[in-house]
Amino acid sequence: MESSNWIVENIENALKTWSEKLDEVWTLLTTTPKEFRGGGIWEVILTIHGAVQGIALALLVLFFLVGVVKTCGSIAELKRPEVAIKILVRFIIAKALITYGLELMLALFAIVQGIIATIMRTSGIMGAAGMSMPSEMVSKIEGLGFLASIPLWAVSLIICLVIWVLSIIIILTVYGRFFKIYIYTAIAPIPLSTFAGEPTQSIGISFLKSYCAVLLEGAVIILACVIFSLFAASPPVVNSSASAVSQVWSYFGELILSMLILVGVVKMADRIIREMLGL
Repeated sequence: MESSNWIVENIENALKTWSEKLDEVWTLLTTTPKEFRGGGIWEVILTIHGAVQGIALALLVLFFLVGVVKTCGSIAELKRPEVAIKILVRFIIAKALITYGLELMLALFAIVQGIIATIMRTSGIMGAAGMSMPSEMVSKIEGLGFLASIPLWAVSLIICLVIWVLSIIIILTVYGRFFKIYIYTAIAPIPLSTFAGEPTQSIGISFLKSYCAVLLEGAVIILACVIFSLFAASPPVVNSSASAVSQVWSYFGELILSMLILVGVVKMADRIIREMLGL
């Protein structure tokens, strides 16, 4: 039953907003680019990817020639069978990466989605759990008079503001990961074309590593959400003998601290993955 008390209602609405955003994070992490927003964005990205492929093929020839000039000191060296075969194989691989790069990126995405699904299935947590105030705290707040509740109004406003801000930060971070996946997919043919030349192949390798890092951010985020959900399942103990203000400060101080840790880990997911991969 919903409370008619303004303070309780305000805090409950903030907790509801947090739970909704956290649930949206779970949904986004298990959604493919093709399914996101009905697939309209993905169709545009595929169109851009196809258009960029034409530019990448032109760059392929350029990087190939640069690679030949840099690696072969003379025409005589180029006539050696092992050198010619090596250069030809590199050109074929680079051409295949441009042509089938999208399939490669989708395969990598599917692998990471499998990792995320395994983490969720193993943990037994398939979504964000709803959060609410303890009933004894609600009863104590509702029993306060007008003057006694004034300090609690200020406290509740601060708590609600912090929870709302953290909710926005965490969902923006996860949306940002999705946007990065779209951007990487759209321009992928250009960095992949650098595999045509040995001097430029480091650009393509760096691109693939960075793309894998963006994908693996989802695994770090889902792990952080699992840990937070387990923490939220056993909320802080409320001291029934303390005043209403003390109860609220103690309970939500600990809860907000765990929220801050979750948001901090989610924000640093890219740094964690890059440290793991040595990027």
